[in-house]
Order: sequence, then structure tokens, then C-alpha cells
Amino acid sequence: MPHKSTGEVSFANPSSIHREGKAAREALEEARERCAKVLGVAAKTLFFTSGGTESNAIVLFSMLLRPGGGGICYSAVEHPAVRENCLVLERMGKQVWSIPADKDGRIGGESLEKAIEKHGSPRMAAIMAVNNETGAIMDLKSLGEILRKSGGPRVHFHADLVQAAGKIPLNLEGWDLDSAAFSAHKLGGPRGIGLLYLKKPLSVLVLGGGQEGGIRPGTENTAGALEFAAVLEAHAEAQAQKAAAAAAEKRFMKLISALGSIERCTLIPEDRLPLDSRFSPWILQTAFRDIPGEVMARALDDLGFAVSTGSACSAASPERPVLAAMGIDPRLRLEGIRISQGWSTTDEEIEALIAAIHEVLEYL
Repeated sequence: MPHKSTGEVSFANPSSIHREGKAAREALEEARERCAKVLGVAAKTLFFTSGGTESNAIVLFSMLLRPGGGGICYSAVEHPAVRENCLVLERMGKQVWSIPADKDGRIGGESLEKAIEKHGSPRMAAIMAVNNETGAIMDLKSLGEILRKSGGPRVHFHADLVQAAGKIPLNLEGWDLDSAAFSAHKLGGPRGIGLLYLKKPLSVLVLGGGQEGGIRPGTENTAGALEFAAVLEAHAEAQAQKAAAAAAEKRFMKLISALGSIERCTLIPEDRLPLDSRFSPWILQTAFRDIPGEVMARALDDLGFAVSTGSACSAASPERPVLAAMGIDPRLRLEGIRISQGWSTTDEEIEALIAAIHEVLEYL
């Protein structure tokens, strides 16, 4: 059957039994099948949500309904969508602890083992695949193997894959994940549509009309689901992802090499190389001496470049929990900015950014 476009889909409720509703349901399930094919999982394990934050929250708050108690651990460099919800769970009486990050911003196997030895085996672990501020890539396969042998009931292994899809190779089953969160807007799709992978169904706190197998109630966003499938096919399919990553690596090699020659520039972490398999070639954290990150971001904005001081979700806060977890000096944390590139970024734009940085440094 030909893929339906957003413009062709019926805007009827997919739960309705009339002709238009059935057409919407057909389109929704087609989108689910297409996403499943790209991710290499069964369609029945995928549930459409409003975004990565909701996908994470559904899993995390299921801890309140899990029989037998048990705690939850999360990496110290998690996105606020995980970290802040874990802190809410702690206020609600759950045992919660964080896994310390290594100096390069990654969660190492030794750090995880020491944390388990100190706190005991958790019932759930949340570890992101790619950090949204530094681009640090976690070895989910190795970390999962440590969790599996930690003793006690099987640990529910959850991963925020929002910054990973389309950027690094994905292997949900090979990593032995129990759940994972995705968001379309990080793939160039619309905001307000996300995806949740669940190896097995779980109990959820929010109930309603029973949509999405009872996992995420509320009338489904059929048009958003179709758009999600389209961008997932365009960017997360293995061959497309590999080609895009190679081009991104080449552009960032140029940028990182140029920044390395600037005396006032410090890469975060400092040992990041122009070509470094520890990091996603799409995200870079750096700092410029004596220039607060917010000032640098505004100066580059005036010259036509959009950078940030951290996660856009927490841009209003001067705190930098991810950099603090890495042991970065407080002054350097305040000077840090995040530079990210997209699929449409060109070599010329990288060169223009380098020139803009030099221009800013001349008058700041």
C-alpha cells in the first residue's frame, strides 16, 4: 500500500468506527509499522506520545505501581526530562540515586559497578544514549550487561534516545533495553509527537480512553505520527544515518581543529579530539575565557548563529548540572556554550561560524 501523506490523512478520531475514523486508524497503524521497521522492533512495542519528556515520564512513574518496591538510578548527566522526574519520585518516597559521570561526561562501567555496590541493585535504571549538552555517547550494551548481573529482580533498563536517533547507530534489542524514548523534533519533524518503545507493557499512572494500548491515553496525533515515520525513515535508517554521520564528522573535525588553535577556547571535556568516537559528531561543548556563555550566545546570535548555554528546556536556569557532574570548574561551567549542527549544515557555515567566533573574541 502506498504511504499516506499528512495531507491525505483523515483528521477523524482513529478510535471512531465510522469510515473516516477507520481511515485515520489505518494511517496511524501504517506510521507505527514504518517506525518499527526502521528501529528493528515489533510494531506492537511502539506507542505514540507527545514527545520525549512524556515518553520518559510514563516509564519513570510506572515505578510507583511496581510491586515489591525497589529503587531507581539515573546517570548524573541525564536530561531534565529524566533527572527532574527522578527527583519527584524521591520526594514521593522512592529510593533514588545517581550514577557518577567520568571526566569525559560518560557513564563508565566501573562507576556503575561502584554505585550498585554502594546503593544496591535498582529495580529501574535510566541512562541516556547521547548527552544533549556534550554529545558524550554511552556504551549502553556494556552498562546493560552490568545491570543484568547486579542481582535481585530483573532491572528495567530505560534509555532516553532523543539525541541518538538519526545521529548514531541504534540497536534497541542488542542493547537489551526494556524501554526507550524518542522525539520527532530532534529528527527534523514536528514538535509535540514522540515515541515510546516498551519491550513489555507496564502499568501506567495516567488513564483515560485506552488509546495506544492503554499506555498513553488521549486522542492520537495521526498527522504527527505520519510525519514521525517520515523523518525516522529519512534519518535513522542505518545507511542514511551512516552517510550523514560521516559528513558531520568531517565538518566538526574542521570546527574542533580551529577552536583548538584559539588560546581563549577550552573544549569540554578538554581531551576531546577532532575525530573522537566517544562523542556524537553533532554536539560540541566549549567555553571561551572571560566570556559568560550567555553573553557569547547573544553575540553569536547577533551575527546569525544560534548556539545555546545548555538544554533549551532549562535555558532560564544558570545552573549546569551536566557540567557539574563532570567535575568542570564553576567558572568554566558559566562560560560553556553548546554548538550543534544538523543534516543541512554546510562546510561554508562551519567556516562562517569560525570567523564569527574570531570576530566576537576581538571585541569581547
